[in-house]
Amino acid sequence: MDAADLDHRARTQSGCIPPDLVSRLLAFGHAATVEAWARRGEWFCAREWARLLGERDRQADALEVLAPYVETGWWTAVRSTAELLESWGRADEAIALSRARMEAGHPMALEFHARLLARHGRGDEAFDLARPCIDDWSVATALVDVAESAGRDEEAAELLAARIPADHRCDSPWCCRGLDADTAISLLATVRERQGRVDEAVTLLRTRSITSVNGRDQLADLLARHDRIEELRAYAASETLGDALRCLAEVLERRGDIEGAISAYRKQGDCSSAHGPDIAYALAQLLARHGRGDEAIDVMRAQAETYNGDDWILHALAGLYLAQGRAEEGLTHLDALAGARKGKEEWDLYWIRLPLMAACYGTDEAVARARSHPEAGTAYAAEPIAELYADAGRIEEAVAVLESQAAVHRRPLAGYLIELGRVEDAVTVLKAPVANPPVQWGAPGHHDEPPF
Repeated sequence: MDAADLDHRARTQSGCIPPDLVSRLLAFGHAATVEAWARRGEWFCAREWARLLGERDRQADALEVLAPYVETGWWTAVRSTAELLESWGRADEAIALSRARMEAGHPMALEFHARLLARHGRGDEAFDLARPCIDDWSVATALVDVAESAGRDEEAAELLAARIPADHRCDSPWCCRGLDADTAISLLATVRERQGRVDEAVTLLRTRSITSVNGRDQLADLLARHDRIEELRAYAASETLGDALRCLAEVLERRGDIEGAISAYRKQGDCSSAHGPDIAYALAQLLARHGRGDEAIDVMRAQAETYNGDDWILHALAGLYLAQGRAEEGLTHLDALAGARKGKEEWDLYWIRLPLMAACYGTDEAVARARSHPEAGTAYAAEPIAELYADAGRIEEAVAVLESQAAVHRRPLAGYLIELGRVEDAVTVLKAPVANPPVQWGAPGHHDEPPF
């Protein structure tokens, strides 16, 4: 085994048996296949098989399965093995394993090792280990987490405050190397909140340039945790991304104030604003969750008419029509929207209606209409057509559709083959060599292969 090859296949989930299909193999009773491939370089098989062996109190066998992967020095295997050891109550061995990789210089090992130490009563050691590397944002985040167990929150706060310049704020996460000012502010606010100094945390967070990370706004979440709803409401009215508004609606919904949550969205989710479609979608989901599907459709209809041709909005609208048993009406509306665009509907919008067609006319008619589209013979059209058959339980026909485009649709094809018990065929599809090696970008010459 080679660490670089293992890492590439695991990150891209290509040329291997991916985790969802490992789960499917086990669900359909093919544990022996998973075990065999676990011992033949298939990482996701090895990880799952080792976990199952541990649950069966066969820890030595589990470690034997993982050993060849760990011996390559590949961090993912080391980490997974350490996590298993910890879950079995063998923390000292897990610590020794992660320390060895950390001392070998792996960039991700320090953060993991520090957290592991802190979880097992060695917070001071973890803090001292992380402190010299605080300019690495991931290590700084770990330091803040372990500071609590070490009783060294104030020391962490001083280190972070020293890294918040008075005269510079990044305008993007890629502005500065190391620990950027916004991350330092976020971490310092976490410490202050933990110390009970909530007002200071709020004041800090109001100085950020980047207010949301992965769709969550730390200030909004903090105000919600401390029941400062009016402040949250005021903040939601001014925050331009809509994340604070979603947070406010979530709080109100959890409290049972459904009308309040709906009202908040309707008041501030103006479809003319930059985040209007996102807020409208959140409102539609809220309405649907509480048995008001017809209103949810009305919300997304308005968005579809305002942003006619926006595929994700049409997907959401079609899904709502289907869930409400209004498939025929949904098709009529999608046809009207297509007519308003005054052009031939390309496949990337046409296929959105296929589940509605199946609900109205049955699978065969839906497939026939899909095949009448000019792009029906393309590789990208194969999977939605196969899904029509699969949704009707006609797996053999789904396989037949995808087999003609096997190089493009390896993963769904393999999944269906597993359902049919054709496990060897499924593995062959997944592990078939790529016909055209990826282009080496940066090399001279013209390229017409993606990425463009």
